[in-house]
Amino acid sequence: MVEWSDAERTIITDIFSSLDYDDIGPKALCRCLIVYPWTQRYFGGYGNLYNASAIKTNPLIAAHGIKVLHGLDRAVKNMDDIKATYSELSVLHSEKLHVDPDNFRLLADCLSVVIAAKMGGAFTAEVQATFQKFVSVVVSALGRQYH
Repeated sequence: MVEWSDAERTIITDIFSSLDYDDIGPKALCRCLIVYPWTQRYFGGYGNLYNASAIKTNPLIAAHGIKVLHGLDRAVKNMDDIKATYSELSVLHSEKLHVDPDNFRLLADCLSVVIAAKMGGAFTAEVQATFQKFVSVVVSALGRQYH
């Protein structure tokens, strides 16, 4: 079980309360698919992903990016039991979708970059450390079924 200080809880809540999900979610997923093109294989039914421009303008990718970000709301609301919160999603991604669990980390890294760019100077070392802790716990929970 992960221990969260009051300051960490406040930082995570503040980050997510100020995010424009319709902007950040698509940007993070697009970045992941462009920077790590092998992750595209899980989006075969999403249409044209042949280049960065096609990925950035794909409405299905944008919608999934928003869905992923809203999925993180569950972790924000259940910080004391993120593992249980994501148990069903872990099974889905492992047994049905067969997603390589390392892709969760890659997307988390891309999300961190996008949020840092949006927050600018407010994304201090303390904020980054807290955010990295948060996404690491989420990534671990999503990959739990694989272990």
